[in-house]
Amino acid sequence: MTSFDDKSFDPADFFSRARAHLRQGWPEEAFDPSMRPQNGDHRLNEPLPGETVLLQAPARPAAVLAAIVVHDDGASLLLTQRAGSLRDHSGQIAFPGGKIEPGESPLDAALREAEEEIGLARERIEILGCLDPYQTGTGFRVFPLVGVTREPLSLSINNAEVEDVFETPLSFLMNAANHQRHFLEWQGRRRQFYAMPYENRYIWGATAGMIRNLYERLYL
Repeated sequence: MTSFDDKSFDPADFFSRARAHLRQGWPEEAFDPSMRPQNGDHRLNEPLPGETVLLQAPARPAAVLAAIVVHDDGASLLLTQRAGSLRDHSGQIAFPGGKIEPGESPLDAALREAEEEIGLARERIEILGCLDPYQTGTGFRVFPLVGVTREPLSLSINNAEVEDVFETPLSFLMNAANHQRHFLEWQGRRRQFYAMPYENRYIWGATAGMIRNLYERLYL
């Protein structure tokens, strides 16, 4: 385990670890909608004896882009606040992304959605690798890709899908001391999830779970 605080985070070390430890694809079984991946909302909420597993099947495939922005003085993660009018996860903090359309790969879908949602051009993104598939309690199988981009950014928000786009320092997100465990009542049971509140942003649920997976891939 690597331990550091926000001030001792080293972006160069982060990128070295990312290139060495991120997945470079997923096995075929990861795309089987009937199989439960190890990572997901269920990870902190294993079912009680006799309880139905917290998963909906078959899983619906989706892809997201965890885009890291390089600055002269550090690096940050690009995140969005979803529009309040959306049917799924409205108003929540998320990565650019969405459903994988027929014939698309997760990479195709993640890059397309990043362009459609926030105007992040695919030619500005270098893909470093991917994280473990993440199963949400709402029935999505999310395939996260990690990419890097650099200033200056020229973004254009699609207000039908995204309310806001912002950056959160990797120095904060890669500090395990900031990975809180919160609880809520859902479907008659107390459910646990990761949360990483930063300033006035509440990063939680699947997004925080995938950020936690990034930390574990690189530093544990």
